[in-house]
Amino acid sequence: MRRERVYLGLGTNSGNKQDNLQRAIEALSLALGLPAACSSFMESEPWGFESKNSFLNCVVAFDTHLSPIELLNTTEEIERRLGRTKKSIGGQYSDRTIDIDILFYGNKLIKSERLTVPHPLLHLRNFVLQPLHEIAPQLTHPTMGRTISELLALLPE
Repeated sequence: MRRERVYLGLGTNSGNKQDNLQRAIEALSLALGLPAACSSFMESEPWGFESKNSFLNCVVAFDTHLSPIELLNTTEEIERRLGRTKKSIGGQYSDRTIDIDILFYGNKLIKSERLTVPHPLLHLRNFVLQPLHEIAPQLTHPTMGRTISELLALLPE
């Protein structure tokens, strides 16, 4: 079966943030194999909601044979095991132990009730674009036709 390069955005803003990211990367590695690339960890302010807790974020690339839905099920199971109790509903964000977003799944365009890929907000988020730029600056967004470098340059200050 053909393997696809996937990019996952990880974020945490509660508990031991560094440990949360490390544990998530380890769990993903057990499920998917060793990462093809992993960005450095980046601190960021909460996006889309108020919180006194800053975030720690990174982007990790894997080559996987899992289907998009199998990958989503895997990431959601890892989130639950690491203490995530609820997903954001209707754009209502909250503090979280770990959040794992599927940013890209190869060049595939996926739009279903459970999953939209590429992630619909990634081009608006510095905490996604900055670490993604670190590991894949020339990756081209399949619907926007721009590289990660170009998207990052277009981001307002």
